Amino acid sequence: MIVGLKPRGFRWVIADRLAVSDRIGGSGIQHRRVRREEEITWLVNEAGVTCVVSLLSGNQNLHAYRQAGLKALQVPMPDQPEPDDAERLYRTIREETSRPGARVLVHRETVDDLLGGLLGGYLIWTGLVRDEVLASALIQEILGRPLGPEGRALIARQ
Repeated sequence: MIVGLKPRGFRWVIADRLAVSDRIGGSGIQHRRVRREEEITWLVNEAGVTCVVSLLSGNQNLHAYRQAGLKALQVPMPDQPEPDDAERLYRTIREETSRPGARVLVHRETVDDLLGGLLGGYLIWTGLVRDEVLASALIQEILGRPLGPEGRALIARQ
């Protein structure tokens, strides 16, 4: 049985519904096709992911996700997102996670402050968490690292 390889930075933000990770297959010059295939196998067989939302501006991996039977969406996110950029992402996540049995993975090159801040903002935007300090604390606990001022600022916008 092929188990695959857990993607770097993989964490459930909302248990069995919404996950986050680094780009599948590694980031930048470290990207490897074999690693990508192993990580996609793990996402499908172990995590049960049904949809991948890429925040990258390029089309990296979208074809590979679709070949593996995953829905693949691209919501390019600039390094300095405007409120409309975040809202577009939040609507996409809400739409995809509302599907019965859906398990959605969101990724950038790495799980950074921008991604953490966007996901903390999503918790506020959906009403799952009402307090920005609590949202920051939750995201830091989930990611296993502190969130910098850029990430906390994104949460505060919600």
